[in-house]
Amino acid sequence: MQPENSQPQDNTDNSSFSPDLTKDIGPDMSTAEGRKEVRKATAASAMGNMTEWFDYGVYAVAVTYITAHFFPTEGGTVMALATFALSFLVRPLGGFVWGPLGDKLGRKKILALTILLMSGATFLIGVLPTYQMVGVLAPVLLVLLRMIQGFSTGGEYGGAATFMAEYAPDRKRGFFGSFLEFGTLGGFALGTAVMLLLQLGLGEEAMMAYGWRIPFFLALPMGLIGLYLRSKLEDTPVFQELEESGATEQGGSLKDLFTAYWRPILTMGGLVIALNVVNYTLLSYMPTYLETQLGLDSTASLATILIGEVAMMAVIPFAGSLSDRIGRKPMWYFSVIGLFVLALPMFWLMGRSFAWAIVGFAVLGLLYIPQLATITATFPAMFPSQVRFAGFAVTYNVATALFGGTAAMVNEAAINSTGFLLFPAVYMMASCVIGLIAIKFMPETAGASLRGTEIPDAHDTGILAAVPPAAGSSRSGA
Repeated sequence: MQPENSQPQDNTDNSSFSPDLTKDIGPDMSTAEGRKEVRKATAASAMGNMTEWFDYGVYAVAVTYITAHFFPTEGGTVMALATFALSFLVRPLGGFVWGPLGDKLGRKKILALTILLMSGATFLIGVLPTYQMVGVLAPVLLVLLRMIQGFSTGGEYGGAATFMAEYAPDRKRGFFGSFLEFGTLGGFALGTAVMLLLQLGLGEEAMMAYGWRIPFFLALPMGLIGLYLRSKLEDTPVFQELEESGATEQGGSLKDLFTAYWRPILTMGGLVIALNVVNYTLLSYMPTYLETQLGLDSTASLATILIGEVAMMAVIPFAGSLSDRIGRKPMWYFSVIGLFVLALPMFWLMGRSFAWAIVGFAVLGLLYIPQLATITATFPAMFPSQVRFAGFAVTYNVATALFGGTAAMVNEAAINSTGFLLFPAVYMMASCVIGLIAIKFMPETAGASLRGTEIPDAHDTGILAAVPPAAGSSRSGA
């Protein structure tokens, strides 16, 4: 699929490449074939994301088994959670490597490599020998595979979000982009559901002996399905247009990225802190919290998480669609303010009983949805096409490594040292304050075109096209 309006041109100076926005590129949504192509792109992006988060979901709910087989010593749970966090510390390295490559070689090629690495490493965790078999080599191998997963994820998530954002129609980017996060929740929910079914079907003794390995085996076929779906698509229309113009060479070095686009990097970093402290506290740490800190049995804990995740999945496309109509910023304001106000009451409620745990988790999960549903529509649009993959991948993964992947470990360590069971709520509230500051500087990009080498702006082609920009505003990165 080649851009309709791309023509060879003199690329001596590509710094002002501005496509003709009166001519559409990409799938024609007025035809059945065009709608089918966008649906295929959505499925290909979501499937890879589901595979990625299936692993994180399985690991999060299998911490008890991971601890017993790889860290059977005092403080083993914290070590298992630290291993979970370690994969996030490698993600920035993946972002630094995969991001610039994705801007030069194309989104599709990088996504093919990352999904193979990710699903393969997850599969291999299922065949690892335990500490009882080979001693300290077991946790060493586990750490190595988690690092490979983190490295691949550093390109997978940013690439998938960029791929989806650039395929989706401008006016429906929130709706279609929400399905990438539907895949995130689907991966978490599937991992939780598989573990729950295995526990009910095999019993605790069999789960401890071998059942914990089974979910990790499923990652390989899931990854191959995602690879197949992606192989049936061409690269995004936005990237193809950029490539034909010669503007893919504008990405430059990472130094140039930080020099020219430090404002969107800082703004997005603040948003990611708010997003992922909440995300990993609710979706990764919660099973451990409900079991070890609140005393729920493992079945009740998994059921609570699963019910909440399914409820969130049901709502997320509607939230994405709403953001196309009212904008991304109102959605984020509602979410972070709501979480700040209700985090403490809902965590207190979860400690009352199993039924109240479901209510508390569901309320917090639904308040989180306006952020989660708009990631794919919001973050890629904060950078121009020639640095979009790198800008997203580097910023997202650095902030996630520092404040997302460490959330479970920080929460567990803080509770163990202070005995304050509501610490996760306070941690979430602090992240929401940072997010609230970042939203003030966040550009509104709902409906804006992602084409060209300028930062998208809803005042140009989006829902704010009839509203003049505020005095002193600038579309430049710096």
